[in-house]
Amino acid sequence: MQNLKDRITIYQVARAAGVSLATVSRVINNRESVAPATRKKVEATITALGYKPSGLAQALATNRTTNIGVVIPSANYVYIANMLSGITEVAREKNYTLTLFSTSHSREEALSMIDKVITTHVDGAIIFDDQLGPEDVKQIASYNIPTVVVDNKISGEHVGDIHFSYDAAIRKFIIDYYEKGGNKPMTFLHAHNTGRLLSRCEKQFVKTHQDLGREGKMINCSDSYTHTYNDFLDLFREGPQNGGCFICYRDSIAAAVENAAGDAGLRVPEDVEVVSLVGTKYAYICRPKITSFHIDMVDAGRRAMYMLTDLLHDELIEKTARIEPRLFIGDSTIKR
Repeated sequence: MQNLKDRITIYQVARAAGVSLATVSRVINNRESVAPATRKKVEATITALGYKPSGLAQALATNRTTNIGVVIPSANYVYIANMLSGITEVAREKNYTLTLFSTSHSREEALSMIDKVITTHVDGAIIFDDQLGPEDVKQIASYNIPTVVVDNKISGEHVGDIHFSYDAAIRKFIIDYYEKGGNKPMTFLHAHNTGRLLSRCEKQFVKTHQDLGREGKMINCSDSYTHTYNDFLDLFREGPQNGGCFICYRDSIAAAVENAAGDAGLRVPEDVEVVSLVGTKYAYICRPKITSFHIDMVDAGRRAMYMLTDLLHDELIEKTARIEPRLFIGDSTIKR
């Protein structure tokens, strides 16, 4: 990475040639309204600096929008789709186009998407794929591509980050649960390949129970409503002794647990309490309504895009934004 050349910008060309941005743009786009001597000087500067026109330079003359790369795990999840909606809203407002790079909860695939982002020559990137570690994302920053990372703590001159404080929220929930008289065994549902966010919450679940001197269970489940429902239906049919307080990754998994409990003859929340970490509108639609942690993901998408536009113009002052989840108390847990 140390041998990489910095991306030369149209601003640097204009400054080196001693002309305006508009003049450089006219030269790039072969407009006639440039004096021959000026055109020759600008072309010589472009050659000397090794400048390659980007979408931003083209937009100055043609009104074409600049291109932003967006890396996400999958638009099939409601919370991802909501965030993408917020990004799209601001991109439209600011006259940017978006190129979507979708992965499938695989680090190898996410890394291949990073390579595609770089070779596509986007003007900036928003990355929301928590399979990626800080070193992975820094690969983009090393190419001087302004980048906003969602739910991953990364710092750098061309990087901004938005951090979701789910791990702090889950710790507070656990402490409050026991302090307010909660006495059911608490179980965290682990699903494979669900990323760093869930991993952070799992670690906090274990640590908080250790700090409180209590036992917290961990069980594996499928990241599928149908499979989770069938597994828990079999479990709950064995009797109310298998009840408890179950913390699930997202709403569909929480719905699978509470539906299995009801169909097995157990009562929610008297026998089985259910909590969703990543809550969406479905937490309100389900009956009983699911207790869940909510972040306005549309707003998070807006903030990410606004941060990126500020980065693109070297105007971003606060490069880190922290978003606290809001706890919605539904009917799937006992009111205490």
